[in-house]
Amino acid sequence: MKKYCMGKFGLVAVGILATAALADNPISSYHYLADPGAASDGTYFYVITDSDDPAAANAGDYDIKALYGFRTKDMKNWTDFGIIYDARKVDGIGAIWASGIAVNPNDHRLYIVFPDGGGGGIGLIGADSIAGPWTNPVSGGKKLINNWGGGLADCDGIGWCFDPAIFFDDDGQGYFTFGGGSSDSRPANNNNNDIFNIYKLNKDMKGFDVSSKTHLKIGGPKAMEASYIHKYKGKYYLSYSTADLRIAYGMSDSPMGPYEYKGIFMGNPSIGGQNINANNNNHHGIAEFKGHWYVAYHDRRIANGYDGLEKIPAEDGKANPTPAFHRSVSVDEFYYNSDGTMKELTFTKEGPKQIENFDPYDWYPALTSSKQKGIRSRSNWSPGKVSEHLLLPLSSKESWIRVSGVDFGAAATGFTVLAGSTADDNKIEIHTGSASGTLAGTCTLKNTGNKSTFAENKCDVEGLKGIVDQIFLVFKGSKDSTMAIKAWGFEGSGSTPPEPQKPYDGEAIKLPAKIEAEKYDVPGTGRGGDVDSYSDSEGENQGDADFRADQGVDIVLGGTGMAIGYTASGEWLEYTVDVPADGSYDIKVSASTGMENGASFCFLLDGETLIGDTIKVPQTGEDWSVYKEFDGGKATLTKGTHVIRLLVTGDNVNVDWFSLGDISTIALHATQFNVTSAKTYNVYNLAGKRLGSVDLVAGTAAESLKAAGFRQGVYMLRSMVGNKKFMVSTAR
Repeated sequence: MKKYCMGKFGLVAVGILATAALADNPISSYHYLADPGAASDGTYFYVITDSDDPAAANAGDYDIKALYGFRTKDMKNWTDFGIIYDARKVDGIGAIWASGIAVNPNDHRLYIVFPDGGGGGIGLIGADSIAGPWTNPVSGGKKLINNWGGGLADCDGIGWCFDPAIFFDDDGQGYFTFGGGSSDSRPANNNNNDIFNIYKLNKDMKGFDVSSKTHLKIGGPKAMEASYIHKYKGKYYLSYSTADLRIAYGMSDSPMGPYEYKGIFMGNPSIGGQNINANNNNHHGIAEFKGHWYVAYHDRRIANGYDGLEKIPAEDGKANPTPAFHRSVSVDEFYYNSDGTMKELTFTKEGPKQIENFDPYDWYPALTSSKQKGIRSRSNWSPGKVSEHLLLPLSSKESWIRVSGVDFGAAATGFTVLAGSTADDNKIEIHTGSASGTLAGTCTLKNTGNKSTFAENKCDVEGLKGIVDQIFLVFKGSKDSTMAIKAWGFEGSGSTPPEPQKPYDGEAIKLPAKIEAEKYDVPGTGRGGDVDSYSDSEGENQGDADFRADQGVDIVLGGTGMAIGYTASGEWLEYTVDVPADGSYDIKVSASTGMENGASFCFLLDGETLIGDTIKVPQTGEDWSVYKEFDGGKATLTKGTHVIRLLVTGDNVNVDWFSLGDISTIALHATQFNVTSAKTYNVYNLAGKRLGSVDLVAGTAAESLKAAGFRQGVYMLRSMVGNKKFMVSTAR
């Protein structure tokens, strides 16, 4: 069970460290997908999409008939389960457009709310797995909302009865929301939008409380569609697509509002000043996964051929399809400001970092990959069944899938693939590094006579050991469309055993002791909770101390030499200690902050039990350079080796050292940064935007900023010569 200590925004839980490796956007480059929803159950991150694949190349409107399902464990390698629900084969549904997905904490099932085409109503389906089968739990097989009868309620005057989303709160209460367009009774206007409804779902998921109907009114830019609710640190966020094709949001203390408009979360997707979305509409899904926050969205980067992407022909086989109606789905990580507001998303080519290694010794659906080229896919779906989804190589051309960050352990010995083939010369080559890199093995496929009959094909592999950055399954054949790949996996000795974290100096710190905050444990390798010695909200060491620069903890000059800085709530560091005897150990700390309130941290024993008090640090100075000592209460410890976790519970606290036990014989000193000679510094706000420069003269940095005309606030200063940087508050 997780333990908690109180922070600025309430309860703060233990996080998970991310490892560094890059993914590629979009998540699928072999067909056209749109309107994503996102969810997580802690084991997998899920994305559902609808599909533009039926649309002809010269389409002048949307043609959307089916939902697709994806999941990932590592945010880089995605498994495509193909069509998971198809309106063409379900009675009473004309089409199926932008949908929402969430995990119900009560029954641990996945639920999707979907629209019946462009306004026919809102339906609900549930499943135990993203692959399905998906069924309607609503009493009598009804829809939740219907414009023309057959639902539990009508559209309540909303112009466009579509774009639903689903949300479950921490207590298990479920909600769904929908809406779009504008009508006389439900207008969309700048600073006065009334186009979304929200209802409470019944606990048994067989319907909803019709009397709970609430209008989700919100200020901000004129709304168009795509209402979405998520929760972060006790606050609820309503985001939506604006009429000028951006994603705006507001915040509330209740899922049912009222919501206060806060700003723009996503601009229209652009990278390096180049729009990758044909300057058209967007849709988003937001979810937290393993301590990180991600947003799925659509763009037009495939249809535009952005960054050299292969333009996939439309459903009718014609090249260069109209970008507006041929979209792609991408995922990026995003962040929050210290006050809980959302930082505007940065769109990337690379996508999120890989957060754990890929295990090759499982059995994977064929379309499990981090990047693809020269392939297509096909789903065979029918109601009540899990779809059969196949990889179809264009094997006479360059055709492959790539899997990234693969942990082969001691060594892989073999490869097995389940495939159908209508030719004798079809084969799969396994390469490392690139599609033409070192050859590890070749599997020749049995001729099964057709692409609906499958056979297992085995081959030996060599040279696959340890962690391999990239492996490529390369498809070779003299003709296209003569093989259908269903699943694959490797055989071998198992993944690399994890190497646990170690004390900084090689031996556990014997108490009583003063512990320098920057000397946290050395991280281990592999997977598991016992290898991560810290968790930082971003992967770069932003400090100026030039100490442990290859790791993500921000270490700054200051205090008795160095300290941890640039902290955010939820970040943590761990220290292995040797407790000589059972007893009560005094906790003392040295810390600083330039903020007037909110900075705090606490200590956990072995990652779970709170020891001592949550230490609230009031403003110690104007530039984080004044360190003061604080009493952290008493820690009840038992004899033996333990891990102490320093957990940040309120942003912007610098920690120089902490002590456990009586260290009265150790001399401790506090320092303050004062400018003794003129020097020019660049001035940045907390979002990283450069605001100008200032010449610091003798005295404090805050005084120099005030004299230069900077208003009250918190700034980061960076020297124009060298790498000296520090934070300054001019609030006093």
